[in-house]
Amino acid sequence: MPWRRLIPAFLLGVLAGSLVADGFAADAAGNRTLVDLATLELNSIRNHGTKVEGGGSGTHRHLRVSLGGPTRWPGIVIAAPHGPWNLSAYEYVAVEVRSAASHTLWAGCRLDSAGRDRRKPPVQTFLSLAPGERATIWVRLPRMMPAALAGKLFGMRGFPFGWSENLDFDPSRVDELTIAPGTFPGQPKADWALEVLNIRAAGKATAVPVGVSEHLFPLVDVYGQFIHADWPEKIHSAADFARHRAAEAEDLARHAGPADWDAFGGWREGPPQKASGFFYPAKLGDKWWLVDPAGRLFWSHGINGVLSNVGATPISDRKHWFQELPDRSSPLARFYGRSSWAPLGYYQGKPYEEYRFSAANLWRKYGPQWEPEFAARAQIRLRSWALNTAGNWSDSKVCLLRKTPYVVAINAKSILLEGSHGYWSKFADVFDPGFRKGLDERMARERGASAGDPWCIGYFVDNERGWGDELSLAVATLASPPDQAAKQVFLEDLKRKYGGIDRLNRAWGTTHTSWNALGECRQPPDAMKARDDLAAFATRVAEQYFRTCREAVKQVAPHNLYLGCRFASKNDGAIRVAARFCDVVSFNLYQDNLDDFRLPEGVDRPVVIGEFGFGALDRGMFHTGLRPVANPAERGQAYRRYVESALAQHQIVGAHWFQYADQATTGRGDGENYQVGFVDVCDTPYAETIDACRSMGERLYRFRFEK
Repeated sequence: MPWRRLIPAFLLGVLAGSLVADGFAADAAGNRTLVDLATLELNSIRNHGTKVEGGGSGTHRHLRVSLGGPTRWPGIVIAAPHGPWNLSAYEYVAVEVRSAASHTLWAGCRLDSAGRDRRKPPVQTFLSLAPGERATIWVRLPRMMPAALAGKLFGMRGFPFGWSENLDFDPSRVDELTIAPGTFPGQPKADWALEVLNIRAAGKATAVPVGVSEHLFPLVDVYGQFIHADWPEKIHSAADFARHRAAEAEDLARHAGPADWDAFGGWREGPPQKASGFFYPAKLGDKWWLVDPAGRLFWSHGINGVLSNVGATPISDRKHWFQELPDRSSPLARFYGRSSWAPLGYYQGKPYEEYRFSAANLWRKYGPQWEPEFAARAQIRLRSWALNTAGNWSDSKVCLLRKTPYVVAINAKSILLEGSHGYWSKFADVFDPGFRKGLDERMARERGASAGDPWCIGYFVDNERGWGDELSLAVATLASPPDQAAKQVFLEDLKRKYGGIDRLNRAWGTTHTSWNALGECRQPPDAMKARDDLAAFATRVAEQYFRTCREAVKQVAPHNLYLGCRFASKNDGAIRVAARFCDVVSFNLYQDNLDDFRLPEGVDRPVVIGEFGFGALDRGMFHTGLRPVANPAERGQAYRRYVESALAQHQIVGAHWFQYADQATTGRGDGENYQVGFVDVCDTPYAETIDACRSMGERLYRFRFEK
């Protein structure tokens, strides 16, 4: 999960309560008005590159903020009218807004407290709005970690009670807030305009039990759940597993799945297409679709990581965090393991012992035959929840039951491009022979399994490679050692074009004494002067990458689809090349909606969204993941909004939620501990999310066909 996942999370929904602080008293729902827009003097607002006007009247008065001219950091700043707000009793600041633009826009709110070190990460949240859409920007009020716990909590992205180590922010001294256009994914358009409807504090701050700061450990119980909080459906004893299992069986029996789906999850009632026996993309009118093996229109409504063997969390250096770890001679000891996977965070470069609480809880719930029981239950769940695809990283034991279409994740080790950068790793040296060899060896494992299986939609090769901008990989090649295969190829290209090094020096403004000297040099040239050569080689890298991946897939599985690399950032040059080689181009897009999704001009290919998701923090988790919502109800609404926006995009043929189960409360190897699942660590489904998924799936095909 890359850098774009830095948008802050916030905690809990609005809780009723009687909260009173300086200024306005709280209402019955626990909200406290921070700025009275009916009496606010416009000249008290500081603005930068914006135009501020009053609108409406009386209690319906609002602010209208629009761009006043080109500027890099436009926005308005509203200071606390009677001195700093003391918001210690509240969970977040909520700014209700409505888009007044003719296009989807990004808007955000940042909070500042008196004396805060502005060099440290800001407290802010951004969201996107469709034209005319009304929504709320929720900005969580973080709390500094107690001094007694400094350095004692590690290996996690989110901490209990909303504690933070890195922010310099005091919720008792909030002195101003900034409302501004989002600078992600780009600078605001000229007609950016936003109405601010109300500004309030809301939600009761999570109470820290007396003495917990000094006696936090153990942090999680025997089931891997946060020990210092309670919530609906929390597992308190082994008997609860049987009760939950029986209750869910009744629910699944009542919800057999959409009546208009065929066996593959395609649209039985839609216009029939050619039945090829495998999935393939097809364009009807101006809309792309997939077609299932039976010849029915198919839109891939999926979920990643349908796994039984999931939820591992490091226990090395922190065994005292856990209330009770199983005896090494017990049946539950099988869920201990060792790992070294940690691309970043505390455990990076440190082999560690781990424990898989989610898998242990499946053993508790389903018994010694937990793996086949889980696989069978997962298949029933997917159909009942109106999901027709087991997404990336799903268990072959689930997929090869051949009851739900699935995709396969292909990754292979290779020589890396030394000068490159990436969130997960450096880019592969695609010119090194080992790149193709690794892919061939990995694909060979699919013979007799997914390769040639009609239920297999196709293959994603890699995940969120670090493409950078349109010159990055060429620059990275020149910054690599002289024996790097990619650099040797680049040098040969340049020799063919320029002949002598002097001609290259004149073009690039460099002073290399020979081609060997250029090979030894690891300092990239002026990007503007060398732009044409850099862009040409970056394109060649992309061509070599996508061609090699396609050939490796099709050599073993000619009838299954090559689904691309799951782009996590926008690089039009690489996307254009991907569209030439991929059957379907893939993106991981953690956004509120896809209203503004566009392929580069002139590119028309089917697209699948490999990852999206939303999370809340009312069920014992410490981090929402990449797109925060306030509570379970809003999580369901966010799900519907995202999928509807995907269905409305004519090039998108599917969207896959990340992921089936929550991550471990205390974090996986890289520290991610996100509330991202349809089920929690104890395999208990989140009813609100599933209700939203079912309602979306029931109308999925007619919505897309008729939209």
